[in-house]
Amino acid sequence: MDTSIRTRTLTGTALALAASVALTACGGNSTPSADVKAKQAPGGGTAAVGNPLVASFDGGLYVLDGETLKLRKTIELPGFNRVNPAGDREHVVISTDSGFRVLNAARQTFTDAEYKGAKPGHVVQHGGKTVLFTDGTGEVNVFDPADLAGGKKPQGRSYTSAEPHHGVAIELSNGELLSTLGTEEKRTGAMVLDKNNREIKRAENCPGVHGEAAAKDEAIAVGCEDGVLIYKGGKFTKVDAPDDYGRVGNQRGSDISPVLLGDYKTDAEAELERPTRISLIDTRTAKLRLVDLGTSYSFRSLARGSHGEALVLGTNGILHVIDPETGKVEKKIEAVADWQEPLDWQQARPTLFVRDHTAYVSEPGKRQLHAIDLESGKKVNSVTLPKSTNELSGAVAGH
Repeated sequence: MDTSIRTRTLTGTALALAASVALTACGGNSTPSADVKAKQAPGGGTAAVGNPLVASFDGGLYVLDGETLKLRKTIELPGFNRVNPAGDREHVVISTDSGFRVLNAARQTFTDAEYKGAKPGHVVQHGGKTVLFTDGTGEVNVFDPADLAGGKKPQGRSYTSAEPHHGVAIELSNGELLSTLGTEEKRTGAMVLDKNNREIKRAENCPGVHGEAAAKDEAIAVGCEDGVLIYKGGKFTKVDAPDDYGRVGNQRGSDISPVLLGDYKTDAEAELERPTRISLIDTRTAKLRLVDLGTSYSFRSLARGSHGEALVLGTNGILHVIDPETGKVEKKIEAVADWQEPLDWQQARPTLFVRDHTAYVSEPGKRQLHAIDLESGKKVNSVTLPKSTNELSGAVAGH
């Protein structure tokens, strides 16, 4: 996926903060009490947060320093809010009850950038572009995250699906736009539009299409209830699951690995299936491999590391580091206590977010958040927060 980085111009205050963060990060394990007051810069302004993290809780958002895990600001925001990287080093996109809002997490304040619409859904970063899909309207909005710097709503491309549905879209580096097909009752596949929003490709052999991921050489995948649909080199290819119902609804990709990580469910009638197998989809051969981890996981358990490794947080509290080429679990890192996935997908559960070489794992039952160094497998920091968190993400340049 996208590896472009927009260099952020730092003020003298922010540079000083970055230096102090670097020193603090060398201190090893600690579990400090959360500091609920944002630091003030000279002149009364709020000092910038280095590598900000944003966690949602019932009634608002926490903005934390990504190095120290110190809580820098609490933002009140009613409703169920989702948190997504915006594609640069400062901003995140918040899915609210009324639409997408852009939060400058570094400065801990909302900008004027807002995309109103019912049921804001997936946010995708790829190829230097960020794409928003609003389920209630079927509207797709594309923008360059570098244009968020001014605090205004960026000018960008837009497209409206034939019918609203729970969907997703992604823009390729050549300007093609892949967007899902469906209605509120049924989702069937995906289509590709050229730069002028004219349809050039279509595939309707992906029932229940959900989620997306991009692999090396810009192989784009969406999940199906019977496998995965891949778009690569201008062609769609279906990867069949080994079961009649083999749903791959959530995927994670890496721009340095041709193999995608996905979940895998086989019980179409389950109120909530708690699978123990994950899927590894090779975009070169269009083959799907299943790996049994011996523990269940949730849709917030999947991530990719900076070396392309597949990462899965199990309900046994273990963070599994998997070689995507072989399916071998190369490392098991003790992250949190045992947990169980709740029936309601909006309810809190341990969540995994990865940036560079650090895995951030929330532990709602203890109101804690942990930072784990993926190279050493050691916890480098932990913090206890005032309330249990739900979603967890942060500012990430590219994806």
